[in-house]
Amino acid sequence: MDNRQAIGSWLSGPRAAIEEGGTDLGYRGEQLGLPEDGPGSIARPGRRLGALAVDWALCVLIAYGLITGSYGQTASNWALLIFFVLSVLTVGTIGFTPGKRLFGLRVVDLATGRPSPLRALLRSVLLCLALPALIWDRDGRGLHDRLARTVEVRT
Repeated sequence: MDNRQAIGSWLSGPRAAIEEGGTDLGYRGEQLGLPEDGPGSIARPGRRLGALAVDWALCVLIAYGLITGSYGQTASNWALLIFFVLSVLTVGTIGFTPGKRLFGLRVVDLATGRPSPLRALLRSVLLCLALPALIWDRDGRGLHDRLARTVEVRT
């Protein structure tokens, strides 16, 4: 094996290495009955991170401008609380946060199509813990989505 191949497989991740070994994993979302691309397909990590950055920036601005008046640990704590409330209320009612709306994403329940407030609460608690969001399955869903039985899709 060429050294470039080894580095390339490492950079591409375990999915690419498994597929190079001859195993067909299918596309992301195939097991969930979602389309491969376009509306209703699994949201890609770049869009998800962009939406998260927009939501976090909005929460930091609210915490800094309306609550603390200065940036520090207190503002960060308030921003996390605001992010939690924003996520529970918006995902639990309309299915997206302002950042998700801006990036064309929506959170859907696998069974009903619309996340219940209880599922949004569980998803938001796990998302604020951060670690579950960093663990993904082969479909690209974070552990927080998997446990809440939701999926983030493109609109």
